Amino acid sequence: MRKIIVQEFITLDGVMQAPGGPEEDTSSDFKYGGWTAPYFAEADEAAGDFMKRWMESTDILLGQKTFAMFAKYWPEHADMWPGILDVTKYVVSDSMSQSDVDNSGWKNSTLITGDVVGRIKELKNSEGSDIKVHVSSILAQTLFEHDLVDELCLITFPIVLGTGKRLFAENSAPAAFTMTDSLVTSNGVIFAYYKRAGEVKTGTIGA
Repeated sequence: MRKIIVQEFITLDGVMQAPGGPEEDTSSDFKYGGWTAPYFAEADEAAGDFMKRWMESTDILLGQKTFAMFAKYWPEHADMWPGILDVTKYVVSDSMSQSDVDNSGWKNSTLITGDVVGRIKELKNSEGSDIKVHVSSILAQTLFEHDLVDELCLITFPIVLGTGKRLFAENSAPAAFTMTDSLVTSNGVIFAYYKRAGEVKTGTIGA
């Protein structure tokens, strides 16, 4: 079985929208595009080691908007993400056709449409590498809703934006996770890796 790993940049209040720059969400009036940039400019060596792990080549699963953005950028900057041209890119969309995906210019890209949850479950049960999810807020929320996330990697920045798309929705399935690795950088950015760890437990404090 393949693992689905959700990797996201988030703020303290859970916003994940447009961390790289304003061009990531031109359809909205979100004002804070590029909110990660000042922190990466001051990143220390340990953060660089974690980012290499973040960028390890696996198949990736993306929503339509993220796929379009990535397909425009990464084929021209593949030296920054070794192996990205060769892995399979799965894009979830109800409006695109496979020919649209083929014409994107990003080779090894495959459309997932129709019964998206069923198709993703089939992917999990197939042979192949782990599958990483980047950005793609609606897709990530769907995966959490249907308890399809095996691992979670969050890079949390010490800011509150108060507005923007968030990683978790109210319909997320209750799930426990265990932290497997972490790092706090000198400028307050928290790198944390989690793996799925059964059901949520409840009890009484002090009992």
